[in-house]
Amino acid sequence: MKVKNWLVLVVLYVLFQSCQFFETEKISSETFLKDEIKSINWKDVDQYPVFLNCDTFTEKKQQKSCFESTLSAHLYQVINSEKMMVTNDLNETLVLGFLVDEKGKIAITSMKIDSLLKVQIPLLATTIMEGIKTLQPIAPAYKRGIPVKTTFKLPLVIKTSN
Repeated sequence: MKVKNWLVLVVLYVLFQSCQFFETEKISSETFLKDEIKSINWKDVDQYPVFLNCDTFTEKKQQKSCFESTLSAHLYQVINSEKMMVTNDLNETLVLGFLVDEKGKIAITSMKIDSLLKVQIPLLATTIMEGIKTLQPIAPAYKRGIPVKTTFKLPLVIKTSN
């Protein structure tokens, strides 16, 4: 009888102890949100900003390439339309910093222009700033389905010959 009682006690003890293994740890929504935010790479977007002519591209590399080439082509067209005259041959690169906000509005945040370029074409910066205002609408960048701000740099080569 004693062995039977001991056996019942051991079985009951094992049963009650094993119930702990079936319990799941509950995570609060705030903890889950914090962990999820930490895991997101905020330096990269899921979809780059796009112009209307670029919206058929689905791959990020194609979107980025189309965006940059459309923007460059527009700025070159604006610069060429001004019929600027220079006294020396130029082969200079200026670097433009851009911000595209959550609404798709684009703005120049920085402009690195060589001093020779400033002397030869003093209205270049103004022309570029005015040219940005005439851009076609842009869809903003997206991260996890949410429109986000994005910044990027675009080099423009200014090459002239007499």
